[in-house]
Amino acid sequence: MIFKIHLVIQFILMVVALSCFDLSKLDKVSFRNDIPGQKVEIFVGDNLFTCLIYPGNLEKQSLYPIMSASGKIITRGYPLNPRPYERADAPHQLGLWFNYGNVNGLDFWNNSDLVPADQKSRYGSIKFRKILSQNSKSGELKVSSAWVDFNGNVLLNEETSYIFGGTSNSRSIIYTAVLRAVQTVTFHESKEGMLAIRMDRAFEEPAKKPAKLIDANGIASETPTINNDGLNGIYHNANGFVGADVWGKRSSWVSLRAKKDGELISITIFDNKQNLNYPAWWHTRGYGLFAVNNLGGREFDQKASEVKIVLKPGQILTLKYKIVIAGDLSDKEINKIARNFK
Repeated sequence: MIFKIHLVIQFILMVVALSCFDLSKLDKVSFRNDIPGQKVEIFVGDNLFTCLIYPGNLEKQSLYPIMSASGKIITRGYPLNPRPYERADAPHQLGLWFNYGNVNGLDFWNNSDLVPADQKSRYGSIKFRKILSQNSKSGELKVSSAWVDFNGNVLLNEETSYIFGGTSNSRSIIYTAVLRAVQTVTFHESKEGMLAIRMDRAFEEPAKKPAKLIDANGIASETPTINNDGLNGIYHNANGFVGADVWGKRSSWVSLRAKKDGELISITIFDNKQNLNYPAWWHTRGYGLFAVNNLGGREFDQKASEVKIVLKPGQILTLKYKIVIAGDLSDKEINKIARNFK
């Protein structure tokens, strides 16, 4: 009798759970490897969601481009595929990536092919190694890479897990980086990190100062101008801060929303409760840089305690984040996602 009651209770709980989150609405994730093109294409249902790109001439791997459920591109095209009136700046800010601005004194964040040869020794690169696994059932892609200095010496080995998901009107990515030290590695405070997206121009705030833009022919203009057509992005965080006030604040999540081609789209990044220095600081700029940073410390807030992470050989640092691309989510809906992000 007790066993039967237990089964009934389990059934009721299962029905309640499914009514809150209908698994049947989740679309299938699939992967298509393009080895000559040095990329993995990720599909949700029949639609391309994003690509993991790892060409040898890039200083890090990246998810690029990223699309909403309706197929609208939410990431900037420049520098690989510039679109008219985009900002022609910061070529290292491409798609969605993970790195940091001060690791053993090396700058992994700002490295690109535009860094002069005589300055390259000050920068680090993240070298793609191999695809470890792909699982369409769980939507997980695992890859390995190495953080190296100018001479190719390995500082850290990284195992990265991307879990992709989506429905008819949303997309999601859970990004987990496991960094294992090969030599003694020190992460010093830097505002330039860690998980970041460079957004499409629709998600920028209207500019107040001229900038170099891509012209109608896809060429970077040398004459700074202002073009605010279609720019309507606005940030807000879990603590009620809005716009420029979000920068440097600690928060469990930040959401950026804008209308693109008449559709309201929100991109929300969540810090994980298990991450070091949760809740993280946020490096959010009106020109479209959207980044979460758990190690910035006094670079964001002079009153913060010093952050200095030292890993001995074999020690690991794990960081986990979630990105949700949807419509106009309410704070109540966002907070529910945050609570369930384990």
